[in-house]
Amino acid sequence: MSLQQRAWNIRRHAIRMGAVQGQGYIGQALGAADILAVAYFRVLTYRPDNPEWEGRDRFLLSIGHYAIALYAALIEAGVLPEEEIGTYGMDNSRMPMSGMAAYSPGMEITGGSLGHGLGIAVGMALGLKRKKNPAIVYNFLSDGELGEGSTWEAVMSAVQHGLDNLIAIVDFNDQQADGRATDALCAEPIEDKWTAFGWHAQRVDGNDIGQLVTAFDRARDLGDSRPRVIICQTRMCKGVPFLEDREITHFVRVEPDEWAKALAVLDEAMPQ
Repeated sequence: MSLQQRAWNIRRHAIRMGAVQGQGYIGQALGAADILAVAYFRVLTYRPDNPEWEGRDRFLLSIGHYAIALYAALIEAGVLPEEEIGTYGMDNSRMPMSGMAAYSPGMEITGGSLGHGLGIAVGMALGLKRKKNPAIVYNFLSDGELGEGSTWEAVMSAVQHGLDNLIAIVDFNDQQADGRATDALCAEPIEDKWTAFGWHAQRVDGNDIGQLVTAFDRARDLGDSRPRVIICQTRMCKGVPFLEDREITHFVRVEPDEWAKALAVLDEAMPQ
């Protein structure tokens, strides 16, 4: 199955979950689907039947409200069963609305308080190095987290310890709850800043599968001691144009009849 088909499936799983509660961070899930497809079906080493296998690569979701996106990828990867989509956000569900490592197979950390994920990833990558475990740690973080001082402390620490087994992925969609991320605190020039701190930095279109494949392959095969970062510029609600065009996409207001409409739009654009 192609990566484009995997991304399409991830988007579809996410919309079906959103319809269960009638709400959710569907804009982020649709925007990040291409990144997650490349990560889970091209890059990551893992065993769907054993999410805690010691040899797995670690995928850390720093942005807890993106949980619906990661659940969709884990369903597509066979870590979570598709039959549980109808439990999304319910009491006792393994898929609460904000990611909880204690509940969800494949959820490595409990994220949510922005700015913590990269620091955890640094500690995890350092621990794996000391154990001589060749696994790679991936930390998926948001552009809003670039305004947190703890993120930049982690950036410096990763270089200090030569963590070439750490790859950060920044979802740069330029959206926060109350407006554009760059209006709140502009992190530009982002790529230059990471490079200045000693990271190998790339900036790509995060909705272009080909660019993502090239960037991930280059990051994994770099061959020196630098940690790596891939800055992915994405479009919120990607794949469902009538949602993409909404003025506010951080937490999209989707009317009851629009969930089925969104699925229909995706079905019309199904990759061949």
